[in-house]
Amino acid sequence: MISRRDFLQVAMATTAIYGGAAFGTWSRAAAQQAMTQDDLLSFETTGNVTLIHITDIHAQLVPVWFREPEINLGVGAAEGQPPHLTGKEFLQRYGIETGSAAQYALSYPDFTALARSYGRMGGADRIATIVKSIRAERPDALLLDGGDTWQGSLTALRTDGRDMVEVFNALGTDAMTSHWEFTLGIDRVTEIVENELNFPFLGANIFDAEWNEPAYEPYVIFERGGARIAVIGQAFPYMPIANPGYMFPDLSFGVRDERMAEVVREARDEGADAVVLLSHNGFDVDRKMAARVPGIDVILTGHTHDALPEPLLVGKTHLIASGSHGKFVSRLDLDVRDGEVKAVRHKLIPVFSDVIAADPEMTALVEAQRGPFKGELSEVIGRTESLLYRRGNFNGTWDDLICDALLQEREADIALSPGFRWGASVLPGQDITREDIFNATAMTYPEAYRTEMTGEQLHIIMEDVADNLFHPDPYYQQGGDMVRVGGMGYRIDIGRPAGSRISEMTMLSTGEAVEPSRTYVVAGWASVNPEVEGPPIWDVVESYVAREGTVSISPNQNVQVVTG
Repeated sequence: MISRRDFLQVAMATTAIYGGAAFGTWSRAAAQQAMTQDDLLSFETTGNVTLIHITDIHAQLVPVWFREPEINLGVGAAEGQPPHLTGKEFLQRYGIETGSAAQYALSYPDFTALARSYGRMGGADRIATIVKSIRAERPDALLLDGGDTWQGSLTALRTDGRDMVEVFNALGTDAMTSHWEFTLGIDRVTEIVENELNFPFLGANIFDAEWNEPAYEPYVIFERGGARIAVIGQAFPYMPIANPGYMFPDLSFGVRDERMAEVVREARDEGADAVVLLSHNGFDVDRKMAARVPGIDVILTGHTHDALPEPLLVGKTHLIASGSHGKFVSRLDLDVRDGEVKAVRHKLIPVFSDVIAADPEMTALVEAQRGPFKGELSEVIGRTESLLYRRGNFNGTWDDLICDALLQEREADIALSPGFRWGASVLPGQDITREDIFNATAMTYPEAYRTEMTGEQLHIIMEDVADNLFHPDPYYQQGGDMVRVGGMGYRIDIGRPAGSRISEMTMLSTGEAVEPSRTYVVAGWASVNPEVEGPPIWDVVESYVAREGTVSISPNQNVQVVTG
């Protein structure tokens, strides 16, 4: 067995299920001084098939800061298991050195200080360099996109996703699946799939609601290295619950693991030597599916934005988690012989933008996409004294800021901000540009509503969201993270049954309990209901930040979490 530190000194992770596992750490020195591109891309090419996986980029074409979660709780069988480890537990599990580049890329401790040493991550032109480097060794490597690609930035919103489609066409993508893509509306999705996309748009679990027939290609079989590789697409199963169903009214989704088993058998019957599931289920759903559906060799998982330096093996299925926002690219080499996968070698490649050289052709394409919006993107709205981040089960500082803006600009008692996982970070002492605001708010149903709710209605909403996140059966976990709340505190006991997790709802302005029969003015955004009225959330946030000038977000002590 190869030790974790012996295989490569400057690599995120490389694992081989036959022949050992290894993990190397990076130096604490600044990224540009301690690491080289060759170090980061070094890989012992093996087998006859190479997969490249990118997922949840959320329309981020240029390098970003992105802080990983401080709280990522697992329930049921997932409690205490990857990816539900953070901080010291995560670092200890994977043998990551304190203060290292690996800590910065994969975890939250000392994020601000390490970010200033190691720099931004991601960028389509750096990803292009990685893809070209891999294909220089393995020309027929499959580049697979896990979805959440066409949404999440000002430019993607302004171009209805065209900027991302052109970039991923240029990358040489071989197939993709989807989630937020459908929030562009079914007409736009159809236009892209039929007229603009140069590769298959896969969704084995998407059906025509009227005819109960498959709406998209379920899979495609590629001939690579003398083997037949089936790539099956699995779109986000809970679209009409988590996002507005009126935007894609004639489609039905769902986990549909019986359907998945049928598709796997069909692909095997067509001669597939290996089956790869390109999934947007979320990690825990994929973990359960791997245990229930035989015949899947690899699941390239997405949606929950987890980045794991090693595959997780469930039976004979390897789960690969490649992070989000362009921070990582996964490389997977397979030895496929005699109708089966004999060995797997994996590397999670960190996309350090100060180390990976920009590909000139992709840089030019990205600049062309962003050019018409350059002035709008770069305009400074204010400044932050606090680290602004979103990712985590409960309130992040970006959503605390959004809630403050809703409370003030919409003159509300209570503010609600959805538990989205997307949204790049902003470091303390930095300007807040319009691009930063759109990175946290850009979507097609942005109306900041103002309404009245009783305390009882608020409690029901909170309980419903809590069950979507903390139901012990992952097939019933249908949302993102917990709704963020401003103006109100509460206690949540994640181990209790549905309907009894939320208690001690308290108005922060008075310290009084939220009364079930009393009516409160509530402001929020991203309602899944049709015909919602209100200004777009980015205008609300911009107005608030511009008036404040400099914002400072205190640590949120208003949510008491009980896990025992």
